[in-house]
Amino acid sequence: MNLSVSIPDDLAQRLSAGGTDIERRALEALAAEEYRAGRLTHPELRRMLGFATHAALDAFLKARAIYEPDDAADFAREQADLAKFGL
Repeated sequence: MNLSVSIPDDLAQRLSAGGTDIERRALEALAAEEYRAGRLTHPELRRMLGFATHAALDAFLKARAIYEPDDAADFAREQADLAKFGL
């Protein structure tokens, strides 16, 4: 699907100053927000952005301070690890 967004020319010119790819930035912003809202899964986000590896997607998410939420199993593992050290 192709999506068109209308932006006034003067703003589009300013937003793309310095040679930045405004189309890619818009796609990344939309994808990040949809992932953050829970409307895209990790594999869907990777596919949408065209990343070849999980590491590339993880770097994308980290750069935007988007982290996977911890669940009860994560906390249990951390607790067990701390117990090994007597903490």
